[in-house]
Amino acid sequence: MPEILEVERYARLARATIGRTVTDVDTPDHWFLKHGADADAVRAVAVGATIVGVRRVGKLLLLDLQDRPTLGLRFGMTGRLFVDGVAGIDGLEYGTSRVDPAWERFRMRFADGVLVMHDPRRLGGVEIAPDETKLGPDAWSLDRDALAHALAKGRGPLKARLLDQSRVAGLGNLLTDEALWRARLAPERGAGSLSDEEIDLLHRTIRQVLDELDARGGSHRGDLQGRHPGGPCPRCATTMSWRATGGRSTYWCEPCVIDPR
Repeated sequence: MPEILEVERYARLARATIGRTVTDVDTPDHWFLKHGADADAVRAVAVGATIVGVRRVGKLLLLDLQDRPTLGLRFGMTGRLFVDGVAGIDGLEYGTSRVDPAWERFRMRFADGVLVMHDPRRLGGVEIAPDETKLGPDAWSLDRDALAHALAKGRGPLKARLLDQSRVAGLGNLLTDEALWRARLAPERGAGSLSDEEIDLLHRTIRQVLDELDARGGSHRGDLQGRHPGGPCPRCATTMSWRATGGRSTYWCEPCVIDPR
């Protein structure tokens, strides 16, 4: 599934479009246009506009258009980005690597190429002028105090708070499990229960996980790749625990967890 690392790869690829002018836009799946946008509105914003910037905030990819509103691209569970036929990432952990023209949900054409959003499950989308203020600080540039603020007074599970994009933008299921396992923090602990030392540890670990897994090739390249009931802990070989936390499959190792007492 596309998390911050995958969308960062999409952003790197999409920067090849900076300076190009949009000649046409295809929106074959109107369901993919979100927050009141329709085909005519997207065409009015994009056609004839020059892309002057490509940004990423969390899992949101932003195409800044000269003198026009920004377009926001979201990739859901199975969205992939292609620019001039090149894929931002070859495959996703819970998606197919197959390419099917029927799954092309959005195409932005240029005189010398095309940007395509490919999404089998149709859980992503395109919107005009997305509200970036609804997102928390980006996980990759998150400082220690911002993380402490995001967790403060949280009574719900730690994992659920980290997955809340309004608190911390960019972390998904795979990265959150990986970071908590490496930090030896139970995903169901109260978010506001962490000590100052544990917040320090979690902050360092999130940055380490992002940097290391980016170098490895994506969110699914962590040490917790054997994400299935009965799988062994990569650290101590104990059978991993599994539970749905905040509606998401969650894996952790009971013996490895730091006792908060």
